[in-house]
Amino acid sequence: MNIPENLKYTQDHEWVLIDEEGKSALVGVTEFAQQELGDIVYIEIETQGEKIARGEIFGTVEAVKTVSDLFMPLSGIVSEVNEALADAPEEVNNDPYGKGWMIRINLSDDDRTGLISGAEYASLIGA
Repeated sequence: MNIPENLKYTQDHEWVLIDEEGKSALVGVTEFAQQELGDIVYIEIETQGEKIARGEIFGTVEAVKTVSDLFMPLSGIVSEVNEALADAPEEVNNDPYGKGWMIRINLSDDDRTGLISGAEYASLIGA
């Protein structure tokens, strides 16, 4: 199981890559999450430009088996949505930590509560 150490994780199986200045972050779902979901067929994120609090839903991901909500890992404004996923949602399965990123957020505070390290995430999922 690939769990990059340079990322932070949530217990909702999302990853976060915070930029060096700590002002923005990329967000996606983990390899574990995409494996649990199965083949992803549709991603709906209609929150670009919206300020969303940590823990609130920013979109949904639909797989062959199920539909799951996507939860905001940190408070901020959704500044960008990965538009490529509209035509190629399978990129989340193929490259969850690269081309399969979902949103970029402009962080509204420095509170990183709830984010865990790669080692803590590995322990959480039993990897």
